[in-house]
Amino acid sequence: MNLGFVIGVIGVLILSHAGYSTIQYRGLLKITEEEFTGPPLNVVLELIVGLALSMWAALTFPGKFLSIHPDSDENRAVSLPDNSDFMIFNHRGRLFPPEITMKF
Repeated sequence: MNLGFVIGVIGVLILSHAGYSTIQYRGLLKITEEEFTGPPLNVVLELIVGLALSMWAALTFPGKFLSIHPDSDENRAVSLPDNSDFMIFNHRGRLFPPEITMKF
């Protein structure tokens, strides 16, 4: 497994634990009949760490970016065929006027 994937899983587990801790803390507050003003500091720190790890994994795990230019050597699967068999000129676009003038 890739390091980015493992760190992403750890980040999601930390985020899940922070959510579970917040639910547990709210249950404790209901028992003691106190108001919920916000999560405890350790839950906020877990959220920050989990978010940072998850974001880092999301940016590093997918791999290298490929070129989107059609003339690129890396992008041979996207190139269009040289023949014109798939070009269709008899379509609904012929109903529109060739030039539209807009008045401002």
